[in-house]
Amino acid sequence: MASEKNYNPQMHSAEHILNQVMVRRFGISRSFSNHIEKKKSKCDYHFGRSLTPIEEQGISDEVNRIIHMDLTVSTRFMDRKEAEAQFDLSRLPEDAGDLLRIVEIGDFDSCPCIGPHVASTKGIGTFRLVSADFENGVLRIRFKLDRPNS
Repeated sequence: MASEKNYNPQMHSAEHILNQVMVRRFGISRSFSNHIEKKKSKCDYHFGRSLTPIEEQGISDEVNRIIHMDLTVSTRFMDRKEAEAQFDLSRLPEDAGDLLRIVEIGDFDSCPCIGPHVASTKGIGTFRLVSADFENGVLRIRFKLDRPNS
C-alpha cells in the first residue's frame, strides 16, 4: 500500500463527512480534488452552480450533526475486486495494491483511504464552512475546524 498521507486527522475526518453530505444532498461524486491542512482545508466538486446561503448553512449544520453523533471511525481491509464493486477507485494510486484500507465513519460513510483519522467524530471539533465559490463547473468549499470541547 502507498505511504500514508500527511493529513491532519481531524480535518481529514471532517473531509470524509463533508464529502458524504455533498453526495447525499446533491447526488454528486465525492470531491475530485482537495487540500487538507490543519488551519484551513478545501474540497473541489464538479457542480453546476453556486450554493445558496441556505444551502451553505444546511451543509454546515449537517456536517456538525454527524460530528456530534460521536460516531466511531474504524478501518477494515478489502480485496480490490470487492472494493471495485462498491467504490470509485479512479483516484487510487497505481501502487495501492490488491488489499485496500477502507475507512468507515459509523454507518454514515465508508471509502478507501490511506490517511490518518480520529478514533471518534467527537474528536473533530466544530465544522465551519468559510466560503463556497463556483467557477467553470467547479464548486470549491473551504472550511475550518474549531477545537473540540474537552
